[in-house]
Amino acid sequence: MLFYAKCVPVTLIESIPNVSEGRRPDVVERLADAVRATSGVRLLDHSADPSHNRSVYTLAGEAPAVAAAVLALFDEAITSIDLRTHRGEHPRLGAVDVVPFVPLQGATMEDCIALAEQVGADVSARFGLPVYLYEEASARPGRRRLEDIRRGGFEGLSVKMATDDWAPDFGPRSPHPTAGATVIGARAPLIAYNINLNSDRLDVAKKIAAAVRESSGGLEYVKAAGFTLGHRGIVQVSMNLTNFEQTPIVRVFDAVKREADRYGVSILESEIIGLIPAAALESGAESHLQLARFGPDQILENRLRDSR
Repeated sequence: MLFYAKCVPVTLIESIPNVSEGRRPDVVERLADAVRATSGVRLLDHSADPSHNRSVYTLAGEAPAVAAAVLALFDEAITSIDLRTHRGEHPRLGAVDVVPFVPLQGATMEDCIALAEQVGADVSARFGLPVYLYEEASARPGRRRLEDIRRGGFEGLSVKMATDDWAPDFGPRSPHPTAGATVIGARAPLIAYNINLNSDRLDVAKKIAAAVRESSGGLEYVKAAGFTLGHRGIVQVSMNLTNFEQTPIVRVFDAVKREADRYGVSILESEIIGLIPAAALESGAESHLQLARFGPDQILENRLRDSR
């Protein structure tokens, strides 16, 4: 008698933890190894930035495996990172600063919300960390936006958390002494996109960021800030593009270029941090965007296929 295996569709969820460490390669790699050692998870990408003092990890798998990998990452990060001595350009409130869950193959936003709530409860119970839920996982309109939760940073957490408005969704009412707090949530795919200027003028980078970001009257679905890249002697307009279908990446590049031209500053290069959906890059966009160090392995679909 012949038996035929029943095909069971795989449901994939992506997570992109941002960790407050980008200057110690050994720590960056130990964090990556914690993910790699988790059965059922693929570490699709990771990168570190010394000026931001921050690393970004991209992983995917079914919900239970993704949850296990994220908890392993927290375990290593809390052991290795002390925010009392951490300095970097990027705002942060936690050793593991933010953990979004994004629906991929067969997954829904509701699946990601449930996972965010589960992981948030587990992180607070296991590590004594305050946890805030954000974006689609947040039930509080004033706490959906990451930038609102993060405002004041690690240094301002104690005062902020003393108010009823900023009691965490899970965990204690005071920050962890070395790891701060963390933000966990569910969201649609976004593109982490930076444009590096051929200048060291931070005031220009900040003015350009203000001109293009949605919150100050710029482009819809664009979040932006200006930073100094001290290790390179230049400045950067750092952005999150939260809906590349409504506001394409080429439109964002052109808007930044127009603003830079106003100040007599040229664009040195741009860069994608992590992975980007294939649909976000139009034909010829790679050259138009002056993308640095970009290859086919930064296309999300390619990395998922190659990592099987």
